[in-house]
Formats: sequence, structure tokens, C-alpha cells
Amino acid sequence: MSDTVLCEIDGGIATLTLNRPDKLNAINYEMADRLLERLEEIELDPRVGAVILTGAGERAFSAGGDIPQFHESVKLGPARAVRDFVRRGQAMTARLEAFPKPVIVAVNGLAYGGGCEITEAAHLAVASSEARFAKPEIAIGIPPTFGGTQRLPRLSGRKRALELLLTGDPFTPERALEMGLVNAVVPPREVMDRARALARRILRHSPLAAAGIISAVTRGLNMTIAEGLVAEGEQFARMVATNDIHEGLSAWAERRVPVYSGT
Repeated sequence: MSDTVLCEIDGGIATLTLNRPDKLNAINYEMADRLLERLEEIELDPRVGAVILTGAGERAFSAGGDIPQFHESVKLGPARAVRDFVRRGQAMTARLEAFPKPVIVAVNGLAYGGGCEITEAAHLAVASSEARFAKPEIAIGIPPTFGGTQRLPRLSGRKRALELLLTGDPFTPERALEMGLVNAVVPPREVMDRARALARRILRHSPLAAAGIISAVTRGLNMTIAEGLVAEGEQFARMVATNDIHEGLSAWAERRVPVYSGT
């Protein structure tokens, strides 16, 4: 059986590829579990400073959850369906959202349902001009289950999110850009190059500072501004004890490019 999530590491970047192209990279239970395993490996790998997540083939990033497999869990009742599908999917997107290394989604085709929810959870996203997004769960009688009812309104606003959630209608990458779901829309052949270029721009800086920014932003979105400012201060305090802050300040004073160690 082929690996459902491929991994390639080069130049400080781990490229993870959802690998079920014959099923439009639909997320079955094995793929969700494998993605979590890959993230566990990458978090502790000192060679990796950023992650790019994309889909195999030319048609889809991910068309969403594996509906036939999900249907079998539904037949066994609410408790089983929630355990198998909802908890697994929410754990996957929560892990991506809070991952301490920047995660960039390269949307190379369809990003429907769970594929769209992964894009919502990731820190950054680059989309092909031929990509298409949708929140189609309502068409099979369910709400989104991987965090889509919570993250999309936070990204795009309540009314725009509700229109997409309640109609299930597909939308363009240009609309995804306007809503804040993606950072850039580029020609199909440029998606991975643009994602790598974005990753390299981040890799110039301290990985500890990057992790602190991700933590402060992710936590702060669910806090009052006063609480968020405390979280921000905590991340700064952690940096004061590191070598990286002293390297950054010394490099600035000496007018040279800093060389960060991640310590």
C-alpha cells in the first residue's frame, strides 16, 4: 500500500504531499493519522524550519473527507462517528494551526470540505489560479466537522462565511484571496515555486521567533486584546534567554546578516 502522505526534505523545507490522487486526495482515516505522524517527526527534526503541504496530481489539493468511509462510521451511531471522523479531523487541523514551524498550503486544485478546512487552519496559503474552493458539507446533510464553522468566520467574517457554509457553492481562488483564506493566487506552474519562495523568506529569521509569533497569534485569536498582549509578552520573555535574540541584536549593530542557531 502506498504512503498516504509523502515527505521530502530539502533546504530546510519539508514538503508533505497528500497522496491519494485517484481519489482526489480525499482524507481517509489513514491519511489523517499519517499526517499527524509526519508532523510529529518534522517538529523534532532540526533540518526542518518550514512545511509546505500540497496534493498529489494535478486535479486536487484535497476534495475533502472520504465519504464512503465516513458513511460506515455514521451507520454505527453518533458516538462512533464523532470519535472516528470529527475528533480525528479536528485534531488534524488543530495540530496544523498550532504547529510551531510555519505551515504553507500549496493549493494545486480542488480544496473542498476538509481540504478547505486544512487551508483555513494552516498559517499561510498559496493557490493556483485554477484552484476551486467549497464548503459543500451541507449537501450531504452535515455541518463542517474539521473546524470550518469556527475558522472561516474568523478569517472572512460571519456573513460571508455563512453564505458559503449554507449554500455549499464553490468559490474562486480570487474570492479566497479577498476573504483572507489564501495569501496569493498564481499560475498553476508557479504554485510550488511561490510556496518555496515564501518559506525561504521565513527561514532567514530565527525559528524560535517564528514559533513565538505563531503561538501568540494562534492563542491571541481566542483571547481579549488584554489577554493577547500578555501572551505576546510571554513569547518575548522566552526569547530573551536565547542565543538567537543576542545574535539578532549583534548582527543589527554590526550591520551584517544574522546567523541563527535556533537556541
